[in-house]
This record gives sequence, C-alpha cells and structure tokens, in this order.
Amino acid sequence: MVRLVIKRADVAQFLIEVPGSTSIDELITLVCEIYNGYLKIGRICAEIDELSKHGVTLPPNMQGLTEDQIVDLKLKDEWGDKCIPSGGYIECKDEIGRRNGRGFYRLKQNEFGVDLLLFVQRATGFSSLEIMPTEADISHGYEDASQEVILIEDATLWFSGKEMLRGKLISDYVGRNEKTKIVAKLSKRGAGAPAREPVMDEKQQRALMAHYYRKQEEWKKLEANDEDSYLDSAWAEPGQLKRQFHGLTNIKWGPR
Repeated sequence: MVRLVIKRADVAQFLIEVPGSTSIDELITLVCEIYNGYLKIGRICAEIDELSKHGVTLPPNMQGLTEDQIVDLKLKDEWGDKCIPSGGYIECKDEIGRRNGRGFYRLKQNEFGVDLLLFVQRATGFSSLEIMPTEADISHGYEDASQEVILIEDATLWFSGKEMLRGKLISDYVGRNEKTKIVAKLSKRGAGAPAREPVMDEKQQRALMAHYYRKQEEWKKLEANDEDSYLDSAWAEPGQLKRQFHGLTNIKWGPR
C-alpha cells in the first residue's frame, strides 16, 4: 500500500493508503470526498456553539434586518415556530442578525453542544480555538466556505512539482514499491503548480535566527576583549620553557 500525505497549500490534511495499481481518477475521487467531508465537519463544528446560543438561522431574506424592518416588510419566519427546542428555549439575541435568538436552555446546551463538540474534536483533531470563529467572522466564513470545496472534476493532484495526470496509475509516478510514502498536494484545475514549501517552518526559522544572534553577540564580546595584555604574562614569554627546563626560573640579578 502506497501512503500519501495529502496537503492543501502547505497544510497537511490527512493520510491515506491505496494500492500502487490505483488509477489517478480513483485517487482524486477518494481524496476529494475525504477533503470535502472534512470541511463539512469543520463547518458543522463551527455552527454548533452558535446554534445552542442563538437558535436556528433565519431565512435569507430576513438575515441582517432589524425588527422594525421585518415588521415593515411583513416578513415571517415560518420554520422558526416549527424548529423549537424540545426542552424549551431562552431569548438570546443574535447581534449579527443571522439567527432567530431562541437559544437552548443551559442543560440542553451542555448535552447537545459541548458533548458533541468534544466528540467531533477528538474525531477530527480540531481544537476549540480552531473551530470556533468570532461573531465578526461567521458571515464572512460562510462566503469563503464554498470556495474551499473542490469538485471532483476540477481537482488535481501534484507530486514533486508535476501534475498527476488522469488516466495513469500511481505506480507510473512512484514505481512498484508498495512501501513508498509520498506527499501530494491537492489543488484546483487552472490554479497552476502549488508554491514550493520553505525549507524550514516559521518556528525553526525563529530558533535559527535566535541562535545566530547569540553567536553574533559572543563574537562582539570576543572582539572587545581582543587585547595583547596577555603578552606580559610569564607563560607567554618564548624562553620561559627553556629556563624552567634548566632550573633558571628563580634566579635574580641584583644586590640582596
């Protein structure tokens, strides 16, 4: 089984194992299904907390409107009266006007929201900070979510700077060794070859810069102490070893 680390941009998304005889078409289909499902789970996680706090979303023609505007336009949320939490709800207004403001009771929020979040976090590897957007990012996030989805017919895989062409097999690129592990990048058709990854990541780069900064400071201190005062020391005299060998080190010339 050939192991493939699938990346999107510079971020590793998941690892899959397929036989070397698998066609590129089958591989792209499998990768797209997993990747798009991964995005869907992430969006569901991001909405669970908002659902428990502010209830279900309003119809598109009512989102972002004030209460006075809704009354003037005679708009009504028909599904809001049908989609009521079974244990009742509490009024919690959505500041961005996306939801109807009927949040779950705290007990229901803990049972449905927190427990389900923890379950999905363990399954997908998301942390709570990664999946919980701020209120300002929620509406913008949904606009970008559709752009992240990659259709099967528009998907391409790149390996070693070359596109893995449809109609070929994985073995055409990695050989017949079934113990091979490669890194393949998922991209959209027409986007060109993915950018080359840096040799080291940001953390390693900061550590390397800190190391060279310390070395530079050490060299500055050595240059500041670069004096010839040590030449006055006894051990620096060229004839000291010879006199010590002949026993002439303690001879003094002069009156006592």
